[in-house]
Amino acid sequence: MAFELPKLQYAYDALEPHIDARTMEIHHSKHHAGYTNNLNVAIAGTDIEGQSIENILANISKQSVAVRNNGGGFFNHDLFWNVMSPNGGGNPSGSLLAAIEKDFGSFESFKEEFSKAAATRFGSGWAWLVKQSNGKLVVSSTPNQDNPLMDLADVKGTPILGLDVWEHAYYLKFQNKRPDYISEFWNVVNWEEVAKRFQD
Repeated sequence: MAFELPKLQYAYDALEPHIDARTMEIHHSKHHAGYTNNLNVAIAGTDIEGQSIENILANISKQSVAVRNNGGGFFNHDLFWNVMSPNGGGNPSGSLLAAIEKDFGSFESFKEEFSKAAATRFGSGWAWLVKQSNGKLVVSSTPNQDNPLMDLADVKGTPILGLDVWEHAYYLKFQNKRPDYISEFWNVVNWEEVAKRFQD
């Protein structure tokens, strides 16, 4: 069963003015579609064809560079679209907020640490909020299309929030001003989805 490009739950212009429609359209219909197609080509006829993306990523050190890059790109973008919403922003609540306050001291401290991880990731990559196997929440960042599910990640766990800091994610609107893009991201974070991933 080949992987398919996931449909967005909202229109390309739905995250305006924080993330522009043209970037969303190119990012989803070209970049994410490219990762999806290239992943299918890379796994065709191999022993991992038909496995879940999570299983593939968990043993990524045994796979080709093409599977690592495109598998990561496929998974990362699927998470990215889902942790954003036109009705996003604000603060988390309930057990997710309690865990953030416990592990970071405050929600504001978490936001600062996450924003710093995103801003200081050299070149292309991602910033993550990760739930580790012991339940602890940590912030990390990864290069390229790597993520915390991969067996070769420095910080391992389940990513529950991710921010794409590849230039294609923000350059049309923000040019080289990555911190401005990061700041706008907080206005569209879908905390209900993040909380669901935290619980799962």
